[in-house]
Amino acid sequence: MTKARLLRLSVVLVSIFMILLIIVYWDNVGTAHFYLHTSFSRPRSPGAIAAGEGWEALPDVDEFLAKLLSSSLKQNSSIPRKTEQLLVQGSNKPVVSNLEENVRGYDWSTHKDRNSLDQEKLQVERQRTLREFCANSSFTFPTKERSFDDIPNYELNHLIVDDRHGVIYCYVPKVACTNWKRVMIVLSESLLDQGVPYRNPLDIPREHVHNTSTHLTFNKFWRRYGKFSRHLMKIKLKKYTKFLFVRDPFVRLISAFRSKFELENEDFYRRFAIPMLKLYSNHTNLPTSVSEAFGAGLKVSFSDFIQYLLDPRTEKMAPFNEHWRQVYRLCHPCQIDYDFIGKLETLDEDAAYLLQLLKVDRLLRFPPSYRNRTASSWEDNWFAKIPLAWRQQLYKLYEADFVLFGYPKPENLLKD
Repeated sequence: MTKARLLRLSVVLVSIFMILLIIVYWDNVGTAHFYLHTSFSRPRSPGAIAAGEGWEALPDVDEFLAKLLSSSLKQNSSIPRKTEQLLVQGSNKPVVSNLEENVRGYDWSTHKDRNSLDQEKLQVERQRTLREFCANSSFTFPTKERSFDDIPNYELNHLIVDDRHGVIYCYVPKVACTNWKRVMIVLSESLLDQGVPYRNPLDIPREHVHNTSTHLTFNKFWRRYGKFSRHLMKIKLKKYTKFLFVRDPFVRLISAFRSKFELENEDFYRRFAIPMLKLYSNHTNLPTSVSEAFGAGLKVSFSDFIQYLLDPRTEKMAPFNEHWRQVYRLCHPCQIDYDFIGKLETLDEDAAYLLQLLKVDRLLRFPPSYRNRTASSWEDNWFAKIPLAWRQQLYKLYEADFVLFGYPKPENLLKD
């Protein structure tokens, strides 16, 4: 009897030891240490959405992993870091061409002091609006009702994780995401310049900022952590500070159009412009290069772009490109309980407040804004030649982003 008990005890101890080994040594390339803390906290509302529920709602495996990781890997900065790193020779600040400056209207001047907004109240209001509409059964849109577990891994590729500071950022293209990615690189030390992590976000070359190997994202978890990946995601979503930045949906569309179709972009010309010109402008025998097309005056019009977005064949062929995909499809705001919602319209104030809350404001400043001059006041001009029926359909397509993030319905564009 005693031998049987000793055997059972040995099996249990060996099992626990093996689980510990798997968790600690599973990833020889990725981040094997988990700083299970959050830089700031706030009260959880009684109706908190799925990812923000209490510890008692976590499955047994999640709870076990959380306790194990919390106890054995407590913010130990001496642990060798094996984050995926890209060695960069030299440090070149981004160079913006004159054409890019004219089209995008970038302004790299330093920030000016502004009167600070009441950021705490602003965040409470933004989060309340989001939660109320997520909980409102009469307001529906695709994917709203699914759970976090139902989201495929490939749809989690916009969630960038910084384990060093306990931060998760969901990036939205055309909403200052280049500079926020730079900030995440500095915080996570995931990119080296001559063997040393970058300290100044503006020193990071643009081409490396958007290199997928630079960032640890949720969709990489499966190949790193196997069957534990979803459990680890949930733990991080519970304990880390989660943020995103959004923008008026119609203005974001205008900005995407200007950036991708008014500039000579070879990739977007071949993947999107050629089909649009053929389908909606009846062009044939189009040039194979964007420079030839621009030289011949063959450019996608804003009307072509809107037709493409509204064409039901577009989504059947492939999901919307990330530059015009809806924010609710990129960041899953009804499945993930975001701690901070920033807006491009108040970028400087929001960024400064967020870095302060994260307790990293002494480490870095948010880079001088891409002060994109694509403003709400432009909407009337851009949509003037777009038929009313198309504008109304386009609003329905992006309605969830307007409503969830508190942007007013553009009534002037939706009525005669």
